[in-house]
Amino acid sequence: MRTRTIAIGLTVFASLAVSGCSGSTPAGTASPLEDLSGQPKPAASKASAPLSSAVLTERLLAEADLGQDYTRKPESAARHDDVTVIGCPALEQLGGDAAAGGSLNFPNKAKVTFVYSGSTGSEVAEELYSDDAPKLAVGTKQIFDAMTGCPVYQVVIGSRPVKITTQKLPAPALGDQAWSQLLTFTEGGQDSVVKQTAVRTGAVLLIVSGSPALVDSHVEKALAKVIPAS
Repeated sequence: MRTRTIAIGLTVFASLAVSGCSGSTPAGTASPLEDLSGQPKPAASKASAPLSSAVLTERLLAEADLGQDYTRKPESAARHDDVTVIGCPALEQLGGDAAAGGSLNFPNKAKVTFVYSGSTGSEVAEELYSDDAPKLAVGTKQIFDAMTGCPVYQVVIGSRPVKITTQKLPAPALGDQAWSQLLTFTEGGQDSVVKQTAVRTGAVLLIVSGSPALVDSHVEKALAKVIPAS
């Protein structure tokens, strides 16, 4: 369940949002384009031109960056289960078919997942996306506005119902846009908790998902590797 929920939590619903969400910011929360005070965040971009998938792949974290307790997990075969969203109008109206692709709808992308042996079953995944900076900025805002708009909803994946509870967290002071949330997935009476932190810097979007402690430990390291200091 843990591995599947990491994939569901961001890529499924973000694919829905990119496909057509209008993206309104929930009342009382800051837009990903703003800091927590509601003021626009200053530009912090060092990457204004899109990066190819090959370059993104080179800039993913590697075992050597993380330490000896981490093992890279082989990529699993893509699955295309029917996905139905229940209890979140912003996602319901888009339908579940767009979610089957398993990744965000940006042209250049790369992904890696690691298993941490120091804590049984703990994983951390990194996803990188790149597009023209204005397109990436708008798409990122649409994605995260849609995902944080419903604190509790349900998805049915094939015939499996999964309850999803979301809690918006303070965004890190990184990049041009930043966002973070905690997702609790409940299936068959079992809970799985995943933290997701996303940072857009110019034409690159970084997403780190997984065990909350591992996400907090590695998001800045991942960003530094994606956008090297000049």
